[in-house]
Amino acid sequence: MLDIKFIRENKDIIKEGIAKKKSTVDIDALLELDEKRLAVMARTETLRGEQNKMNTSIANEKDVNIRSQMINEMKLVKDEFKEKEQELQDILSEWQALMLKIPNIPTVDTPIGEDDSENIVIRDWGEKPNFDFVPKEHFELGKALGIIDTETAGEVASSRFAYLKGDLVLLQFALIQMCLEILINKEKLEDIATKAGLSISVVNEFIPVIPPVFVRPLVQVKMARYMAPEDHYLFPNDDLMLIGSAEHTLGSMHMNKIFEESELPIRYAGYSTAFRREAGTAGKDTNGILRQHQFDKLEMEVFSLPENSIQEQNFLVAIQEHVLQTLKLSYQVVSVCTGDMGFPDARQIDINTWMPGQNKFRETHSSDFTGGFQSRRLGTRVRRKDGRIEPVHMNDATVIALGRTMIAIMENYQQADGTIKIPEVLKKYINKDFIS
Repeated sequence: MLDIKFIRENKDIIKEGIAKKKSTVDIDALLELDEKRLAVMARTETLRGEQNKMNTSIANEKDVNIRSQMINEMKLVKDEFKEKEQELQDILSEWQALMLKIPNIPTVDTPIGEDDSENIVIRDWGEKPNFDFVPKEHFELGKALGIIDTETAGEVASSRFAYLKGDLVLLQFALIQMCLEILINKEKLEDIATKAGLSISVVNEFIPVIPPVFVRPLVQVKMARYMAPEDHYLFPNDDLMLIGSAEHTLGSMHMNKIFEESELPIRYAGYSTAFRREAGTAGKDTNGILRQHQFDKLEMEVFSLPENSIQEQNFLVAIQEHVLQTLKLSYQVVSVCTGDMGFPDARQIDINTWMPGQNKFRETHSSDFTGGFQSRRLGTRVRRKDGRIEPVHMNDATVIALGRTMIAIMENYQQADGTIKIPEVLKKYINKDFIS
């Protein structure tokens, strides 16, 4: 949620940002309603003050007749107060509904565009592998090696579910272990920041978390991630829904909390299973494990001071790149345009990794800078040394999306005989050279 004062003072910027995000919110109607809100709020507070004064006067009045007259006058004030309170409640409901519809405003360096075709590649890294055979897609390799079974999963659950088996399971946990060892190593993190040319005020270890996979819908609204009910698994009787990413329960960990300035930044690494209906992707990527209803991710969430938050996002991207470079996977870093970025994002950076079986780059990582947009909804704030209290800034980013990263490894490291070479950095966890 944006600051209403900022909206009042920057009406044209807000309108422009809304248009860039392909949203529709009547800002003029909001501001007109806001003026009414302030007027009714002021009148309500005046009446509240009058009531308090009259209560004191009535209590001190000794003359019965005068006291009776004062009580009658008090009743008139009370009636108007109740009327204004109800009017204010109605206005606030409408006002909040409009405020919640306003997306975050893109940063000045975010490219303007309609969809993903207008995203801009910032840089790329690595060389695509050369094969002396036609590379297969991951689902062909997975079926032949007996490590991916979507047919049985389809009978037991439904489409877009899979059984992962054997060495692929070992590969998944090897990737998790590798990433966690990076995230809890202060020296490694400092080295990543230095090599990326970043000036990070404090480099500390990420705190590993296994968060709940259920979240209350109201909390998801506060996270500004509950935008399309058809994409979520909902349990109305329990007032719960399954998360679509660990960030949903990581980012909401500190609702209504005030940090001291010296406590920030706080960095979390959350591992969880995530769930998405993929309702809007019918017929797309139905083979294999690229686009599943259930998948596992390791996610980063950072709470920082506002002046450091863009650098924090750049740091998260540097960590993502380090992971892919360690695995020796070719990738592109992409600045996501206004028409393709998420509702709460002010700046979004994606990484697309080369998938030779598909002969294209596919998204494997995302990094979302939301600034104070989510924290203002959540009530997550920081108390400055001078006593000022303001929203913290929040960033979230993928460390590793297990399914998609394993697809990239399977396709990039496949051999002519159908086996898959284990990346050098992962051999110590799996204790073998090939998946065969």
